[in-house]
Amino acid sequence: MAKLSEMNTLRNQIFAVFTVTMIVILTFAGIYIYGQVSDLLRSSAEKHIQQTAVQANGRLDVLLDQVDSLTTQVVTNDYVQKLLLKEAGGVRSAFSERQSLLPIASTYIAYSSGIRSLELYTNDYRRLFPLDETRLTARVTQDMIGRTDLVKGRLVWFGLDPAQPDTVLAMRRISLIDRGYAAGGYLAVRLSRDYFEMNDPLADEAEESGEYMLLADERGDPITSDLPAEDARAVLAQEAPTVTVGGEELLSVRQRSRATGWTLVLLTPIHATMEGISVLRTAVLLSIGIGAVAFLLLTLLLSTLITRPILKLMRTMRGARIGGLKQNLSPSPQMASLEIRELNNTYNQMVTHMNELIQVVYEKEITESRTELKALQAQINPHFLFNTLEALYWSLEEKEESELAQTILAMSGLFRYVIGSTGGQDQWVTVRDELEHAQRYLQIMKMRLIDRLDWTISADDRLLNVPIPKLMIQPLVENAILHGVESRIGPGTVTIQVTSDRPGFATISVVDDGLGMDEETLARLMQRIEGVVPQPPSSKGTGVAMSNVQRRLKLYYPPTAERGNGLQIESKAGVGTIVRFDITIPGGVEPL
Repeated sequence: MAKLSEMNTLRNQIFAVFTVTMIVILTFAGIYIYGQVSDLLRSSAEKHIQQTAVQANGRLDVLLDQVDSLTTQVVTNDYVQKLLLKEAGGVRSAFSERQSLLPIASTYIAYSSGIRSLELYTNDYRRLFPLDETRLTARVTQDMIGRTDLVKGRLVWFGLDPAQPDTVLAMRRISLIDRGYAAGGYLAVRLSRDYFEMNDPLADEAEESGEYMLLADERGDPITSDLPAEDARAVLAQEAPTVTVGGEELLSVRQRSRATGWTLVLLTPIHATMEGISVLRTAVLLSIGIGAVAFLLLTLLLSTLITRPILKLMRTMRGARIGGLKQNLSPSPQMASLEIRELNNTYNQMVTHMNELIQVVYEKEITESRTELKALQAQINPHFLFNTLEALYWSLEEKEESELAQTILAMSGLFRYVIGSTGGQDQWVTVRDELEHAQRYLQIMKMRLIDRLDWTISADDRLLNVPIPKLMIQPLVENAILHGVESRIGPGTVTIQVTSDRPGFATISVVDDGLGMDEETLARLMQRIEGVVPQPPSSKGTGVAMSNVQRRLKLYYPPTAERGNGLQIESKAGVGTIVRFDITIPGGVEPL
């Protein structure tokens, strides 16, 4: 452990962290560069093969155009047109007339080395040339004839001839020019498969790079291929950009001919496209190695340059601790570096800041002492009020003004309850305290209203010790007297009820038999209480006290489905008003 602690120095930490960081960076950079260049090489190879495939497809189009041009000349030949026009008129051609087609066909066949034969048929599928009675329907399928009719005179390529697999079959319908291009017959041409060999210009390159070319018809049958027939079919069965033939991976590029629907496939071995990868791998690894060694040396030098001034400062601070500060705080040539000066300046700034903080704390304590003194002085005012009311009470008792004395006593209790104590612990009282406070308020209001006010208070004894926020009931009683009892012509009654009909909840209700409210007035009052609409200028009936109670109820008793949403008001015009709210009973109390 001692050796490990000795090695756990700042210099070694800097050296280790920088070294690991740079090795990780070089490794990821190497992997990224390797991947990017590999993708670039592969993309370049694919583009090269794609260009080669486009060139090969272009040569295929040239071959197809040659055949298309030659067959166009055949079907528009004057003699062929006259012979088929005669057949279309119902007159069959004589043998000699059919025999005259031989030199015409031979002439056109001589134009192209790939054409094996030309076959001429009438519109009712009889063969005119060669000179036999084979019908077109026996030569090709009805679907082929339908496709030929559908394109109306254009050359249709069917791929390998089903009757002679070593040849390629193409057909076109002959249109009679003198009959408004009506159908007059069919021309079938068979070509040698060797005609479509297109890789002769690339033969030398193909042997060196191992490139292969494959041409298949739309049925997937190979027309010409550098691969064996089974391998060619295996390539055509695989649609992925990379195919496997004989255990070797080949990069595949496909071109589809729009004229024939044939597929031209160009194949290149993967290893041939990735010949530069091994060189790139060696270069990347060598670069990482050289960079890592160079960075190790630079990191060692940098860590030494950083830690050496700190070690000197540490020795200077030890000397200051042993020999006294005045001897060792003066700068020396060995400690004249910028880093040490900055450390000394930072330390001096820290000491200055600490002194400032001490002064601030001292002043804060003085301010708090003064505040406490002012608070003690402020308590004299309510005490003076209470003492004055007590003196007035005893004076009235001596004069036998018992009713007025009880009113003064109620006022003293009311003021003492409201302002007699402050602090968070006094914000919660019991239901008993709240009811007593409401009774004192009713007693005082009784003196003002005389016979116009009666009240009753009923509460379950089990609910008297339930905690409740201070001053929740009295504002509702005040509202009931102000808007209920005083609005009546005769005497009125205020009833306070504390009940529990659900476990865990107590309901406090304040009921008056005043004039009540209609639905519209009640809705406006609820909007003011909820703060939906602003309170009007201060006047009788604004509902400010009830709004305050509502906010405190939501604060102390968040709305729930069981407890409701704060104040609940029921009122009918001419009947009276009921204001109730629910509070939570700690531990729960069984309902009556």
